[in-house]
Amino acid sequence: MTKTNPGRFFEDYRIGQVIRHATPRTVAEGERALYHALYPARHALYSSDEFAVNCGLEGSPMDDLIAFHTVFGKTVPDISLNAIANLGYAEGRWLHPVWPGDTLRAESQVIGLKENSNGKSGVVWVRTRGLNQMDLPVLEYVRWVMVRKADPDAPAPEAVVPDLARVVHPDDLIIPEELDFSDYDFELAGEPHAWDDYQVGEVIDHVDGVTVEEAEHMLATRLWQNTAKVHFDATAREDGRRLIYGGHVISMARALSFNGLANAQMMVALNGGAHANPCFAGDTIRAWSEVLDKADTDAPGIGAIRLRLVAHKGAAGDHALLTPEGKYAPDVLLDLDYWALIPK
Repeated sequence: MTKTNPGRFFEDYRIGQVIRHATPRTVAEGERALYHALYPARHALYSSDEFAVNCGLEGSPMDDLIAFHTVFGKTVPDISLNAIANLGYAEGRWLHPVWPGDTLRAESQVIGLKENSNGKSGVVWVRTRGLNQMDLPVLEYVRWVMVRKADPDAPAPEAVVPDLARVVHPDDLIIPEELDFSDYDFELAGEPHAWDDYQVGEVIDHVDGVTVEEAEHMLATRLWQNTAKVHFDATAREDGRRLIYGGHVISMARALSFNGLANAQMMVALNGGAHANPCFAGDTIRAWSEVLDKADTDAPGIGAIRLRLVAHKGAAGDHALLTPEGKYAPDVLLDLDYWALIPK
């Protein structure tokens, strides 16, 4: 009897199945320091206790994407160890700030299954929740993954494709009760641009680029305890290349977006996302954003802004997203749709 974990294959999932993921992880200031060393993250709310206190919080919370990557990493051995591709995200919300010293765990429920026509793989939809040491949900999202079958002859399950919201409604955004941007310090935040300064349809080129290094992306992926073989084992892919974890691209693009969106401080919802093309060491990641929507909130001095964040490996100023055939352009790495909180 084997004692090692081969991971789940498509035929191992059942609708309604709940998976409690190992291993709980206590996050601390070391995670923040390493995160800011790996990415050019400079948003003031996550860099300064004093700035965060001035915004009504008890101190600086952990970066939103630290919470996301930590929870996501917990799910990999159970959901995507045998994945061919991570296909998308929906209905994501940050529900409660994560503070240094919090212990995070994750659990997922299978909400959709559909075998592919080739009979060798299928798509699994899961709704994942991250919880802290008080069992308080801090994050939730849906993702769907293409997973291999161990036995091509295993019978196909009844197809269930969940009906997912295209966008998290602004009324469903969770804003920390204490958060207050009415006395916001734009000078210390780094830019003067407020909610009123952005227009729907506006495109912002974030100018800067970062070339991805092999050691850095593997260090980051280990930090989140993500065990997917394709990120570490050069023999796991036919081309002999290590695939860069999509979350590494997300964090790099979000950090690059500081230049032009320094005041889009807090991510509060993930409406959708696609890892459009693979990223490898040696690629230079650049980013641009499009303002998709804006919404007022009842919180003091706070507006919500919906942004499309696109990461690409093309030339500076390249805003191509789709080909004439409607497919993602070959240089596009990430297409992410999210809501953020910004001072008014």
